[in-house]
Amino acid sequence: MTRVAWIVAAAAIVTGLGAAIVPYTESDIPQAHAQELAPAPVETALKIAPATPIAEKKAELGDDRTWNPVWDLWIETALPDDLLSPKVAQAVRPFCPRFVALSEPDKRAFWAYFFQALAGAEAGLVPTANVHHSDKVLQVKDDVTHRLVRQEGLLQLTYKNLGEHDPEKTILQPKNNLLCGVNIIRNQLIDQNKPLLSSTSYFATLQPGTAGVKVFLKQMANVPAVCKRPVHTEPALREAADSVQGASVSTGAEAQSSLVSPAGSLNH
Repeated sequence: MTRVAWIVAAAAIVTGLGAAIVPYTESDIPQAHAQELAPAPVETALKIAPATPIAEKKAELGDDRTWNPVWDLWIETALPDDLLSPKVAQAVRPFCPRFVALSEPDKRAFWAYFFQALAGAEAGLVPTANVHHSDKVLQVKDDVTHRLVRQEGLLQLTYKNLGEHDPEKTILQPKNNLLCGVNIIRNQLIDQNKPLLSSTSYFATLQPGTAGVKVFLKQMANVPAVCKRPVHTEPALREAADSVQGASVSTGAEAQSSLVSPAGSLNH
């Protein structure tokens, strides 16, 4: 065997190409160099967020109507750059004071947890939950169904909120529901320049002074550990709770929220 033959055979063994090795022609060389210099495609690193208190309770009770970790990945891959930028640091500070310092995967995991907590407060993590509100302000007809508005799905949306994300008008699909919610939160934080807890938020559970916001705050108890300050200080949630303390809160049974019940009365 000649020296050249040995070199080719060795290359085949090292690379695992074996008999598949084909000699380059001169025209192949520039293309090969370009491929070598081209950066490898970067894949977005994703993390599964912790379980919220309601998800933990459902696991204890054997209730399978709960959060699916796959939904974390849907949310994390759909997040716009704005929600990963320093622009939102102040808005999320009560829940994630270290947001700016987090790695991108940790920022994505924070948002996945946030939407899990929001779904827990809005619908008890039940994708098929739907509510017909008695508030006169909401006694309007939906543009799509032409019926009185009902809030449906994990984030309790109406058909007209989904638009292009739900061409088949199936608001109960978790992916459509959650990704529409991502757009709503982006609009609130970026376009309207408002914090997560706002009296004008689309989500009643993010409005200070309501029974629903208390449910939401309970669900934010298990926020990823990297979000918290590394020193022993008052929990970040205390700041959020203080911001709503003293505001008028609904009384009676409506105000008696529990870990395993979403805000409002649900019909399944």
